[in-house]
Amino acid sequence: MVIPEDPRRVVALAPSITEIVFALEQEDRLAGVTRFSDYPPEAKRLPKVGTYIYLDLEKIVSLHPDLCIAVKDGNPESVIRRLEALNVPIYAVDPRNVTAVIKTILDIGNLFHETERAKEIAAILQKRIDVVKQRVSNIDRRPKVFFQIGISPMVAVGTDTFIHELIDMAGGINLTAGSVSYPRYSREQVLAMAPEYIVVTSMARQASFESIKADWERWPEIPAVKHNRIFVVDSDLFDRASPRLVDALEILVDIIHPHTEEAAR
Repeated sequence: MVIPEDPRRVVALAPSITEIVFALEQEDRLAGVTRFSDYPPEAKRLPKVGTYIYLDLEKIVSLHPDLCIAVKDGNPESVIRRLEALNVPIYAVDPRNVTAVIKTILDIGNLFHETERAKEIAAILQKRIDVVKQRVSNIDRRPKVFFQIGISPMVAVGTDTFIHELIDMAGGINLTAGSVSYPRYSREQVLAMAPEYIVVTSMARQASFESIKADWERWPEIPAVKHNRIFVVDSDLFDRASPRLVDALEILVDIIHPHTEEAAR
């Protein structure tokens, strides 16, 4: 299917795509976004088309889009095929790592004839990434990190995730690296791994993080608990394929290598 030369009614089928469109200052093109598209705050006012996993086909069609921007890792293929059958053009992106996120910004910038703006954003992001790489280039050792994204059950992150890549780039060791993207753990298993840092985020938006921290503090044998290295971070920064992934990287390096900042200057 032919992609419009200058799409004016765009439906972004994931919060990350919404963020990229806003970063490119092309939000006037957005006719609709997915339910959890809440950044920047202006995105909350746009019509919603379900979640990126459970898309509302009828709502999308009712918005008369001339283009939908989809993500290959998340949007259900069956809905995408039905949209194409209804002659709705689809532009699919596949940002599965930080490098691919930057490429996606460039690709969407080209799509909207905002190539220079996209190149500017990409250059700024790459420069910030390079600063982090410099900060950790001479570290003596990589501390062990347990990154918790689910509370009940306790869920961590495997190798094929943004968060694993961020931990590695920030100079840490992901204790739960492996072929399972989101493995489950018991507290006893975490105790045996002896993490030096525990970083907690949650997809349960209303969870009480103070109580989560208090639960961990009942296990003083864990080095992270003993040395007061339990941190809570914003899940939206760490699990969206948006420019804010670099914010997440900077937060993580500040957590696990706080003394490298001055050395990098």
